[in-house]
Amino acid sequence: MKRLIVNADDFGLTRGVNRGIVEAHREGIVTSATIMANGEAFEDAAELARANPSLGVGVHIVLLGGRALAAREKLGGLVDKNGNLPASFRGIGITFLDAFTRSSHLEAEMRAQIERVLNAGITPTHLDTHKHLHGNLWILESLVRVAEEYRIFKIRMPFENLRGAFRFGGASGLQAAARRGFVLASRMAYPAFLHVARRKKMRMPDHFFGFVATGQMNRDGIVKIIQDLPGGTSELVTHPGICDDELKRQPTRLREQRTEELAALTDPFVIREIAARQVQLISYRELN
Repeated sequence: MKRLIVNADDFGLTRGVNRGIVEAHREGIVTSATIMANGEAFEDAAELARANPSLGVGVHIVLLGGRALAAREKLGGLVDKNGNLPASFRGIGITFLDAFTRSSHLEAEMRAQIERVLNAGITPTHLDTHKHLHGNLWILESLVRVAEEYRIFKIRMPFENLRGAFRFGGASGLQAAARRGFVLASRMAYPAFLHVARRKKMRMPDHFFGFVATGQMNRDGIVKIIQDLPGGTSELVTHPGICDDELKRQPTRLREQRTEELAALTDPFVIREIAARQVQLISYRELN
């Protein structure tokens, strides 16, 4: 059997992103979303989540970008003097090498974000991280400890399927080539990731798609993934949304691309291909 979770990241980033995600769920193939507890449009996303109970909603743990939610004294070197999380990968690398940044600081922020989601009346289906940071084993260890505390036993497996990474037809250019190189290099950490996650009895999809295609997701590429989908459960990470002035003010490279991705995820041809290939669409709620 082939099962597919289509997860929309960045729920709560802006109201336009929120509405794009809900449209991709109602009119297309998106089954799941992960909400940013520190997002500017979090309250709007939470309201939409409550109004659309068929959409599985997990927590998109943010350790890169935006304001932290935990009390400043609990975060040590994880945040700057204004309570902001590192703004870039370079910044987060320096922060995580800082002797003042400890696992306890990471976990305090993770807890604060999960608590805000719970207090909004949402029971999280799973956890993942913004920019897939839990592919780093140190961050993963913190994530699974916190997940265990909240009895959330499902997490994203953020290592792209190699076949999908190289066969995806929508990704081209230097950026896609660099991402494919990263996929190859990061796979070395995959066995250790599985060991840590399984030790804590975390449940995950068997395969992961969409990292290479981020920002270039189109109808033909999604169809190719569906046609080549392996057996078991796969996750396709997506970023649908509506590009408006609010989104243009955000520090994100994905703007018009979110609108294009929304069109692909709601394309009738994609929906028909899912049915023709007998792919079962599920959310993390149904992952077992």
